[in-house]
Amino acid sequence: MITLNNGIRMPLLGLGTYGLNAAECVNITREAAKLGYRLFDTAQMYGNENELAQGLRESGVPRNELFITTKLSSGMDYERTKRHIEQTLKDMKLEYLDLLLLHSSFSQRIAMYKAMEEFYEQGRIKALGISNFREQVYLDFIKTCKIVPAVNQMETHVFLQHRAYQELMQKNGNCKLESWSPFVSGRNGIFNNKVLKQIASKHNKSIAQVVLRWLVQREVIVIPKASKIEHLKENISIFDFELDSTDLAQITKLDTGKSSVNWW
Repeated sequence: MITLNNGIRMPLLGLGTYGLNAAECVNITREAAKLGYRLFDTAQMYGNENELAQGLRESGVPRNELFITTKLSSGMDYERTKRHIEQTLKDMKLEYLDLLLLHSSFSQRIAMYKAMEEFYEQGRIKALGISNFREQVYLDFIKTCKIVPAVNQMETHVFLQHRAYQELMQKNGNCKLESWSPFVSGRNGIFNNKVLKQIASKHNKSIAQVVLRWLVQREVIVIPKASKIEHLKENISIFDFELDSTDLAQITKLDTGKSSVNWW
């Protein structure tokens, strides 16, 4: 767990659901909750918010043990944002969201965030955050906020580590970094990387487990997607070992500072 800047406790490891649709999303979400996952991440853009909520209801895990995140994925004005949040809560059959993010630095971000702040003050959103905000946009944005974002969800992996940005956010609002695409969607030869292979072999773990362990040791929240039960089990089994200073130094050298997506 990690403590956010408003005192809320958030799991460091959860399930990302991008690309999980219909019954598959319901089933994977349900089984993940049964396996011990408590953080679940979706978005307006993913088209599976209701399926995620259904899977969690079917899991039988009490609502107060779950940490549910979704994201506003389209630019909206203040009033439309309020209506959308209201409808999302209704559709997901939730009294509150644990975390709501702006999915991008929309031109309407200030108005959208003010609507989010209203729901936060009502207790219907427990924490507010952002996603894909660059450094200067972040610094300018927090000057406009009553409630400083608690989380910034960014593409973060061994090849794009965001160490300086994580430190900048720590010093300016104590906003926590959250990783999307921790496995780079399998690109850049991550699962054949010699350094990661050696570290994985040393700890008798998989490369995926090493990558996830490295992130949580940095206090970076991470939400790997999984569509198979064996991967769900593998991804959550990272709390029985620790990377040492040599491992960490080797992984630090893998940083290229380059994104794996062409829109960043």
